Amino acid sequence: MSKTSVNESINPKELMGLTHLAISVGSKENVDKLKKKFESDSYEVVGQPRTMGDGCYESMILDPELNRIEITI
Repeated sequence: MSKTSVNESINPKELMGLTHLAISVGSKENVDKLKKKFESDSYEVVGQPRTMGDGCYESMILDPELNRIEITI
């Protein structure tokens, strides 16, 4: 992924390191099941399951340390 501009109001420290960790689970059904499982286990869902502009189906949760975890096909 790439971006031609960066919002100048973002703290520069947030631009270093991991943006998120992605885990491929094999199917849309598995993405949906895991999203529901994490949600029922009180993880915060910050991205509902959806098809992105690049055609990728994904959902996004936060782990206990607020790292973004992408669940994708």
